[in-house]
Order: sequence, then C-alpha cells, then structure tokens
Amino acid sequence: MDWGTELWDQFEVLERHTQWGLDLLDRYVKFVKERTEVELAYAKQLRGLVKKYLPKRPCKDTESKFSQQQSFVKILQEVNDFAGQRELVAENLGVRVCLELAKYSQEMKQERKMHFQEGRRAQQQLENGFKQLENSKRKFERDCREAEKAAQTAERLDQDINTTKADVEKAKQQAHFRSHMAEESKNEYASQLQSFNRDQAHFYFSQMPQIFDKLQDMDERRTTQLGLGFGLLSQAELQVVPIIAKCLEGMKTASEAVDAKNDSRVLVELHKSGFARPGDLEFEDFSQPMNRVPSDSSLGAPLDGRTPGRAARAKLWPFGKKNKPRPPSPRPMAAAESLRSRLSAASVCLSLSVSLSLRGLRAGGTVVSEDFGHLPPEQQRKRLRQQLDHKSRELRKEEEQREALKKMKDVYEKTPQMGDPASLEPRIAETLQNIERLKLEVQKNEAWLAEAESRVLNNRGDAPARQPRPPDPPSTAPPDSSGGSSASGSQDNKESSEEPPSEDAPDTPIYTEFDEDFEEEPASPIGHCVAIYHFEGSSEGTISMAEGEDLNIMEEDKGDGWTRVRRKQGGEGYVPTSYLRVTLN
Repeated sequence: MDWGTELWDQFEVLERHTQWGLDLLDRYVKFVKERTEVELAYAKQLRGLVKKYLPKRPCKDTESKFSQQQSFVKILQEVNDFAGQRELVAENLGVRVCLELAKYSQEMKQERKMHFQEGRRAQQQLENGFKQLENSKRKFERDCREAEKAAQTAERLDQDINTTKADVEKAKQQAHFRSHMAEESKNEYASQLQSFNRDQAHFYFSQMPQIFDKLQDMDERRTTQLGLGFGLLSQAELQVVPIIAKCLEGMKTASEAVDAKNDSRVLVELHKSGFARPGDLEFEDFSQPMNRVPSDSSLGAPLDGRTPGRAARAKLWPFGKKNKPRPPSPRPMAAAESLRSRLSAASVCLSLSVSLSLRGLRAGGTVVSEDFGHLPPEQQRKRLRQQLDHKSRELRKEEEQREALKKMKDVYEKTPQMGDPASLEPRIAETLQNIERLKLEVQKNEAWLAEAESRVLNNRGDAPARQPRPPDPPSTAPPDSSGGSSASGSQDNKESSEEPPSEDAPDTPIYTEFDEDFEEEPASPIGHCVAIYHFEGSSEGTISMAEGEDLNIMEEDKGDGWTRVRRKQGGEGYVPTSYLRVTLN
C-alpha cells in the first residue's frame, strides 16, 4: 500500500511518523554506544582481576609444578582471552553500528528535510492559487451586483417622465459598462477556477503522492537499516561465541587436569629429604646397682645379677632397642650426667642448625656448597643429577664446537681465500680448555652423585630392617648397614661390656630449608600440546603452527605468555601459551 494513495491527506501524520523513526534510530545508536562502554569496562575489570590473581614468577617457584596451580593459571589465561573477546565485541559494535548508523541517520535527516520542503512549497503554491481564485470570485460577485444595480437604475430613470433624456442615456451607458465589467470578472473567475482545479489535481494526484512515496521509500530504507543494526548486535556476539566456547572448554579441561595423586607425588619429589627416620631414645637404667627386692612390678635387674638376654629384654623392658646394650652405669649420678651431656649436645646441634637456617634466611638463603651437601640426601641427589646433565650438555656442545672449528680450519687451509687458519687457533685452544674443565667437573659430579645415591640407598635399606634411632653426639661410630639386629642374644651378653654401641642414623643434621635456585632446561620434550588456534610466527624467535597441530613442549611458560615448542617435522620456536592445550609429562 502506498502512502501517496492511502494517506494523501495525512501530511502532518507522515511528518510526525518520519521524525519518530529517525529519533528511534538515534536512540538505538546511543544504546549501542553505551553498550560498548559497558563491554569495555567489563573487559577492563576482567583483565584487572586476572592480573591481580595471576601468580608472579619469582626465582623460586615450586607452586607452578602442581596440577592445581597449573589449572588455576590456565583458567586465568582463559578468562583473559574471554576479556579480549568482550573488547572485540565492543570494537565491532562501535565501528559497524555506532559510526555507520549515526552517519546513515544524518543522511536520512537531510533527505527527509528536502522532501518536506518540497511538499510545503507545493502546498504554498496551491494555497496561493486558491487565494487568487477567491479574489477573482469576490470581484466577479461584486461586479455582478454593481451591474445589476446599474441596470435597475437605468430602467427606473427610463420610466420616469421627469428625467431628462441625457440622464437616461448616461444611466444606460453606466449599466452597460457595469455589465461589461461583470462579464470580464466572470471570464477571469472561470479562468482562475480552471487553473486552480488543474493545480489542485496535480497537487493531490501527482505532486504530493510522489513526495509521499519518496518519504515512504526513505522510511522503509531507514527501517531496513535499523533492522540490520539490530542484527549486528547479535552478530557481533555470534562471531565470538566459538572462541568463548573454546575458552570455556579450556576452563573445563583445566578443571579436569587437576590430579591429586600427581600433586602428592610432586610434593614428595620436591621436598623428600632421604634421611632415615630417627630411632627411639635408649633407656638408661638407674636401678641396676641398687640392691632392691625383686618384684613382678620392677623393671630392674634379673635375679642372678647378669645382663639379661635379648629374649628377656623383649619381655620385661618397655623401651627395647635393637643395638647392643651399653653396660649399666655404676653410679646413677654419672649416668644422669651422661644423659644430660648427650641431651645438651643434641640441643646445641639443633640450636646451631636452627640458628644457621634463620641466619641464612635473614641473609637471603643458605650457604650453598658445591656438592649440594647442605641439602637432604634426596634433594642433593636430584640437584647433582641436574647439574651432571647440565655439565654433560655443555661438554657435548663444546666438543661439537671444537669439531666445527677444526673443520673450518681445514677448509681455510685448503682454501686460503676464505680465511686465515691461524685466526681459529685461539678459539680452538679455548674450547679445548673448556672441554678439559668440563670433563673434570663431570667426573667430580659423577663421584658426588655416586656417593649421594649410596647414601640414599643405605638410608632406604636400613628403614625396614631395624627400628630407627636418633644420632648420638659427634663421637659416634659410622652407621651399620646391617642394623645390628641379626646378632643372637648370647653374643649380646658376651660383648655388651666390650663393644661400644653402634649408631644407625647418619650424623648429617636435618635441614629444613631447600635450595631451589638450580633449574635447568630439559634436553628432551617435557610434554606435548595441541594448537587450539592458528598462529603465524612472523617475529624473530617464534614459529608458525596450524590449528589442531600436535607439538612437543621444550620449555614451559615462564610467565611471559610464551611457550617454546618443537614441531614434529622439525623446527623450534615460541608460540602463545593461550593458543595451546598443554599436557605435561
């Protein structure tokens, strides 16, 4: 249905309607603009939240080895990617909706103004024609009345016998003149009426319908554009839905990657000391030299005064020990003094150990020895292995460099134009010195590692075979690998007064502080990953990858958002961590 046909007399209604449509377009543009501000504020708050909870990467970072911490960091990275998608939505809405619709609204306003100016001019012309028609109509009416009045006057004078002939002639001439003027007014009125009817027909059947149709076309185009703007609001969301779904899927994968058993194993590997458990304190019997009446409730000596056998002690003594018993002290005071001295020595050692640890903390760490002897056995073995691997890789690198220099020297000797062979001698000598130094360091670390491993194995072998006991003061003997538990009771009785008691635990003090400074890059892959998105490695140090490609992880993300990977077909480089689905070994 056309506005020009159906709404030919609703000029003011169309004017109000088109103005309302443009106002609605402006309101939608304003709404989308405020929506973009909300999206940007939301993304900014999300990024601030991620930055607040993203762990800082200190030099000692053992927490990052736990799956729960890795999952939490992965969730934070996915939330950060989610914030980026909200920023993308805001950018698309701002460019494709706000700017384009605002520009289109201005064009519509100019077009509407032009159409209504044209309509008002046509209305003004029609009104002017109607005024001219009314004027000619009133003039014709006035002339007709005057002509009729002049004719009546001439007829009355003609019948009056007292009127002169000249007056009658004059009256007739006046009546004829008035009649002629009325006839001319009639012709002019008829002409104006025809012209007005023609203009009015053109106005209502041609001119205004065309203007109304143009307004209708303009309004329909505005409505269509507004509908497209409504669609852009949802389209901007739909464009990021796949990536947001991947972010949510990454969060779900991170939550499923939490492995309690693995975290427990990691904690054990990080903090396992390798020390043997301390044994029971030995019982000091002060009732042996006293002549007491034996009773069933007594813990005292046997009836014959001899040292009881192992079977008897297993029955009577609540504090049994596996080592050979010491001979009873002849004086209770001396035994008490001995016990006090031992406790005092152990207290001094413990106090010294705690003091050194606290002083090391205040000084920024413990005193690090070259063989990592300041660490517990397990940690020492772990660090020595890492250091040995590091030195071995350096040795191989130096040997490869020496071979390459020798080959280059041979090429220079055969082709002097390419370079001077003598210029390579200092570098070859330097690599040779480095190789000798590294070989010595490798041998030294191998010896330390063998010693540490034997120490750990001894501690592990002692644990199930004997009851542990604490180390004695510094005058103790070396640990007995057999634990002293296989000797018979008679041998214990014979040798109890001759042999000093054996000690089972090593005299190495237990330290409560580990050194986490030594971290080494693994030579083999530490895990694998799948590329979630395509990445074009255009900058130096990066590598390209396709979506869905399997890659080997050579180095974890150090907190800068990049992970070093190796492609199956060869080539290493860095790629964004947020583009990967990571699985560590």
